[in-house]
Amino acid sequence: MRILCLQHVSFEAPTELVDWALTLRHPLRSHTVYKYRVLPSIKDFGCLFVICGHMDIHKDAKYPWLSPEKMFIREAIVRGKYAIGFYLTGQLIT
Repeated sequence: MRILCLQHVSFEAPTELVDWALTLRHPLRSHTVYKYRVLPSIKDFGCLFVICGHMDIHKDAKYPWLSPEKMFIREAIVRGKYAIGFYLTGQLIT
């Protein structure tokens, strides 16, 4: 299963997730949402990991990538993708 990992800050990398995915032979792609304004295609993955971040989920004006990311996560879930969030990003999924 192809895994997409959304990363919110440079100092919180998905190191353990990469090790886990490699062990199970699942390709994992990390995407830094704060750096790239375009999100990957929903068709490119079967599982979505959304990792950490210090920002508040309601600070869309301060973090312009936050609104599109929330819609992206919602669409992934509606399409039946697995979605796992850690800490702040668990809030993005709910």
